[in-house]
Amino acid sequence: MSTPKRGVLLAALLLAGALFLWHLVLHPQTALTAVTAEHAAPTARVLLVPLDSRPPCRDHVIALGRIAGIDVITPPGALMDYYSAAGDTEGLRQWLRETVAPGDTVILSIDQLLYGGLLAAREHTAPEAAQDALIEGLRALHDAVPTARLYAFSILPRLTPQDSIDGYEERRALIAYSRLIGRQAAGLAVDAAELQRLRAKITDESLATYERHFTENAALNEKLIRLTQDGTLARLVLGQDDGEPYGIPNIEKARLAEAIRASGTEARVTLTHGADEIAQTLFAACANERLGRTPRVYAAYADPTAAGRVMPYMAITVDATAEEKITLIGGRRVKDPEDADLVLYLNAGDAEKGSLDHRAAACTDLARLLASGTPTALVDLSKQFDARETLLPLLLARDVPLTRLTAYAGWNTTSNAVGTALAEASLTLAAQQAAKDDAMREASAMENETFLQGRILEDYFYLKEDIDPINHALKKAGYTNTADLDLTRNHRWANAMLAERLAAQAAVYKETRSLRAPFPVPGTDKALAIYDLTVQAGYPWPRTFEISLAPTLFFARVAP
Repeated sequence: MSTPKRGVLLAALLLAGALFLWHLVLHPQTALTAVTAEHAAPTARVLLVPLDSRPPCRDHVIALGRIAGIDVITPPGALMDYYSAAGDTEGLRQWLRETVAPGDTVILSIDQLLYGGLLAAREHTAPEAAQDALIEGLRALHDAVPTARLYAFSILPRLTPQDSIDGYEERRALIAYSRLIGRQAAGLAVDAAELQRLRAKITDESLATYERHFTENAALNEKLIRLTQDGTLARLVLGQDDGEPYGIPNIEKARLAEAIRASGTEARVTLTHGADEIAQTLFAACANERLGRTPRVYAAYADPTAAGRVMPYMAITVDATAEEKITLIGGRRVKDPEDADLVLYLNAGDAEKGSLDHRAAACTDLARLLASGTPTALVDLSKQFDARETLLPLLLARDVPLTRLTAYAGWNTTSNAVGTALAEASLTLAAQQAAKDDAMREASAMENETFLQGRILEDYFYLKEDIDPINHALKKAGYTNTADLDLTRNHRWANAMLAERLAAQAAVYKETRSLRAPFPVPGTDKALAIYDLTVQAGYPWPRTFEISLAPTLFFARVAP
């Protein structure tokens, strides 16, 4: 070999060696022993009729079941809704009758069983005869299998008018009118002339259609309250979809609150804000009830003013939401973190309120909590749905071990995110308590880590970094409505963009210290680390609002 070639080869070898040493310094690797989860037979099973077919309503509950060692059984996909196509309500009821067995826990979406899903419930009516048929069907189900515990949830209509009420100006007037009527019902002063002006823009037919939606829903929910009163339903949750501080929906909610008090069912009927996450929180509540657990939760804030902040699509403050969801899962809020089983750490970033100034101190707090081994669920919200208002970029930059979080959520609404994080954390702690051996604890830890990283990939990387460029690309190509994609054209292109962007995000993320950091398996002397990560993603419905996400984590045992 000539001298010049030997010199080139030597230089290449030196460069490769330098790069290898550089990689070891930045990403030191402990000796790894690859391991896969050894799942024991499920300890129980839960039948779930989801609110709709989207991942938060169905797939998340199934994944939470894997954490808890519980088999979550859902109806065949052919019976479920798909976007604007309603589910087969009679087929779903038949499936339920044929599938339920003694001792089962059954979580039922009333909107799916009666209307065929959340979107169908927003648009369709259910006359009294249809409501009564469902009520009698639930009573017959309870009578046929009395040891199966039936838990149900129903969603109050949102303030936004039905799509059948067409016309931009009329819809705007109806929304403003509803808000003023809500303020008036709450005893606040309103501008009578403005109320009259808005009313003049709304046809009698449209107003009757809008108001009938709430009257019909109230009648249904009052029947469900009575069904809980007579013991047919073990528990009932009434959720408010996309709430606001004032509006006609809140008038119905106040009436239902009075009906609950009058029936003496306060302990078994819960009014809550939110919709998509309710099945997750009910599932956690069932698990806690079965184990006789009352998780003690301490709420901490990244910004001291955030507790009183009302975030988008919410009718109540962040702190009121936390209080509500802690109660819903069967937990108890405590005032001292030393008395808590779990710290719920809440960031509600709002650049206009100066909350960004608190992020650095919040990251230090979180790093301390994780280093101490304190179970911590991080809710990382943004007023503008912007990554710059969240904590995660700073946590990554500081190499904070995200693997040691017990739960994470940064979904679009406070109720969704808080409910999801509390459900995950509560079920993780419950699984650790119920596990019979170290193998079960390790399997549960792997499932929890998989769900946790899926939430980071979706709630941060997709919703804060990727969705806007994808929507921009679609709009630049002429597809103006990203909430209703064309399945034969841009839906495939959108899926390809999503897969490419998330794969690129995962390729970088998996090399960070935050993801590579070992984490202990609670209740054992073992520790695990993630040595690789892949992700598959697509749009479950023809819109970019939510994604189906299937992360695959590769685990190894490491020295604790």
